[in-house]
Amino acid sequence: MNFYGKKVLFLGAHPDDIELGCGALLHHIAKETDVLCVTLSDNQKNPELSNVKGEHLKSMKILGVPEEKIILGPFTTRVFPDARQEILEYFLKLRKEFNPDLIFTHSKQDVHQDHNTMTDEALRAFRGITVLGFDVVRSSYGFFPHFLVEVTEEDVNAKINALAEYETYRDRYYFNSELTRSIMVRHGALAERPLAEGFDILRIVGSFEK
Repeated sequence: MNFYGKKVLFLGAHPDDIELGCGALLHHIAKETDVLCVTLSDNQKNPELSNVKGEHLKSMKILGVPEEKIILGPFTTRVFPDARQEILEYFLKLRKEFNPDLIFTHSKQDVHQDHNTMTDEALRAFRGITVLGFDVVRSSYGFFPHFLVEVTEEDVNAKINALAEYETYRDRYYFNSELTRSIMVRHGALAERPLAEGFDILRIVGSFEK
């Protein structure tokens, strides 16, 4: 699968999800690919998370994503299941406006109610389009990557540096740089490459070309 020249949509429920799930891949392709990063909630209704919006923008900048390619949606954290229809309609509008060739979103193995709901609605809204699921280690159980993408040492370091922008989450174990690197080393071993980011396959749509 060739990512270059494609329109690639990254979907996350909350600030930090896209970076945690596929930050190295995003850094790898951002300069050569038309990417759009959409996060459905900005978490600003929680006063303890007042800085995460700014931290997200700084983090994405390190990954090579300009602010005009970042969208923060209007949905409320932890109650996505109550907004299924609104999320579906939001995605249908997004499909019409951006028309992606490839989508990355949360794994179906993710037990967080917001993550699970948005993936279900993404699969409905983006029928006929390839959808791959990324792992957010704190809430994915039973995740195993069947789609592996080689990344470079530079990509891995960019992901680690991007996550370091989240001062709000500096003490969370899943922001640990050694853990971040070890996951990509393991996925690299599965791919027989030095480093890789792994995804599960939610839907592949393709054709044999001469």
